[in-house]
Amino acid sequence: MFPALRSFFRETKGSVAIIAGLMTTVVIGMSALSVDLGKIYVDKRKAQSVADLSALAAASDLTRASRAATATVQRNTITVDSPITVELGTYTPDPGTQSGSRFQLAGTNPNAARVTINSRTNLVFGRVLTGQDYFVIRSTATAATSSFASFAIGSRLVSLNGGLLNQLLGSLLGTNITLSAMDYQSLVDARIDLFKFMNQLATTAQLTAGTYSQLLNSNLKVVDVVNALLVSTLNSQGGATNASRALSSISQSLNASTGRMVLTSLIDVGPYQTLPIGQRPNMTVNVAAFDLLNATAQIANGNRQVQLSLGLNLTGIATASLTLGIGERPVGTSWLTVGNVGATVHTAQTRLLLNLQLLGSGSIASVNLPLYVEVAAATARLNAINCTFPDASGSTMTLGVTPAVIDAWIGSVSMANFNNYSAPVAPMAVALVDTPVLSVLGRAHVQITNMSATPVTFNMTEINNQTKKTVGTTNFTQSLLSGLVNTLQLDISVLGLLNLGLGGAVGPLVSGIISGATPSIDQLLSGILQSLGIGLGQADVWGLGLRCDGAVLVQ
Repeated sequence: MFPALRSFFRETKGSVAIIAGLMTTVVIGMSALSVDLGKIYVDKRKAQSVADLSALAAASDLTRASRAATATVQRNTITVDSPITVELGTYTPDPGTQSGSRFQLAGTNPNAARVTINSRTNLVFGRVLTGQDYFVIRSTATAATSSFASFAIGSRLVSLNGGLLNQLLGSLLGTNITLSAMDYQSLVDARIDLFKFMNQLATTAQLTAGTYSQLLNSNLKVVDVVNALLVSTLNSQGGATNASRALSSISQSLNASTGRMVLTSLIDVGPYQTLPIGQRPNMTVNVAAFDLLNATAQIANGNRQVQLSLGLNLTGIATASLTLGIGERPVGTSWLTVGNVGATVHTAQTRLLLNLQLLGSGSIASVNLPLYVEVAAATARLNAINCTFPDASGSTMTLGVTPAVIDAWIGSVSMANFNNYSAPVAPMAVALVDTPVLSVLGRAHVQITNMSATPVTFNMTEINNQTKKTVGTTNFTQSLLSGLVNTLQLDISVLGLLNLGLGGAVGPLVSGIISGATPSIDQLLSGILQSLGIGLGQADVWGLGLRCDGAVLVQ
């Protein structure tokens, strides 16, 4: 038998046919495998395209991302092996971060969606080799949207009192201002482009190299800020306007001023911080010239304290003087900001000490009434941006607005305590009536702390018109004064002796004098607050611009 086998292997006849038969089998197998590989490649391309489209759909409608992605998959009729996965998160386009780490899962304020699809491709010949009828293709795509809003808080102006505004703004800027109510109205009506203003400021201050962030962090001359504002209010041909003439008057009065300021507590340009000066973003941010001037004046004053003697003719009030103190905004915050969901703006902490001498009645010739009011920082947070595509006119922004906590006192406040913003002020009892015979000490305190965020939505028309909306208690000034009178505690003494039984007569008389002057005090305090852009128990907000970019695929 073994010799026969050796003879078989030595025989070469027909070997080519055998080899050809074996190779034909291999070629047929490779051809079959190539068919399946080609099919997998084509189906993978299609699956990736569907994943891309689904991610774009999900990012364009983040509130219904899963539904949008699923509908896109269904419209493109691919066979899925398992339910599609839609993950929401935050995408940060930072070149310094590896592409795989730029998308981070986030439960709040997402701006991107990642879609994963496991689809099937049926095998034709590969099932013989693999034992499987199909092959699973895994496709992942991430898409992100960019939407920015610009908004501001404070600076409410219900009425224009030229005389009072001249005193307040002039004292804050350290100069004399003689504008009329019509001049102020022209500043209220004038709209300027924020980036045009900043570019002009860079030119005026000779800081044309660098970024917007570096400009806002520079120690700038107050007169340069006013001059940049002036140029920004010229007409398109460079001609003067009523607003520019009013600003020219202020600029001339500041020619000798050496005051300097940093604008970061006023303006936060958000995503455009690193943009080189001179470049214009694809977003328009318009602001009223008066709002910017008023906000500038409030931080231009070095010690942020103003003392005014108020000329008035109000029933029950003989004289009045005002001490105004403006504190810092919370660290890292601003009055105006450009940002996406989560951005915030804050008002500045404000302190008012209104020293009044009220006309007396009967045996009391006059009553001294020091009224101290402290308004903490109010806050507005960008809670949502709703972008409509392709027509952006239906887009909206929603702010969560929290009015400021209010502390109000009748009492004595030292200037040391008044200027110390790191500690709360607790006024002492004050001599409301102080004569050689009669002394009446009084102290009262009212506080409102139960402020909560209220959603306020602005449509594009309101944003373009800079419509201001008020959140909080209306007519709070009058109710505040009434609350102070109702909580007023009096200590009455005659010839230095307490409790001589006169409280029943003197107490109601003093309270009556104060109550009778309350409408005039309310009118005076309201006028001061309105000119400062402050509302007790209120916060005023408005939109300045809204940009909505469509969803794009990202790495």
